[in-house]
Amino acid sequence: MDLIFDAQVLRHRGTAELPEPVLASVAGYYHRATTTSRPMSLLIAAVMVILLAALTFHALSGSSPGWLVATCVALAGGPTALALLRTVPNAAALGHRTDNPAEQTRLARSICRDHLLSLTGLPRA
Repeated sequence: MDLIFDAQVLRHRGTAELPEPVLASVAGYYHRATTTSRPMSLLIAAVMVILLAALTFHALSGSSPGWLVATCVALAGGPTALALLRTVPNAAALGHRTDNPAEQTRLARSICRDHLLSLTGLPRA
């Protein structure tokens, strides 16, 4: 879902600030996703924790080669840490819309970059 709103941000790469309708749309989504949808918003965090717990179990059980578990931990752990430390706090700040338009634009673009970076950790078929 987030990528739908990231597309709005990407359309305005050449502008200093995002237009108000784009900021309102993106900020409205992140307000719902991070604040008003609780406890459902915690589901994403729970899924990330379950994934890392499953990888830890695999590592401790020895049922998979160590290099494979380490690769999976790196691919899943990086985006999880990024979400925990930067993406979610930025999304919550953007959702509250207390900053000026320039700062809201910076937050929206930072979230978009985080999502694009996290896509690199997805397995390819």
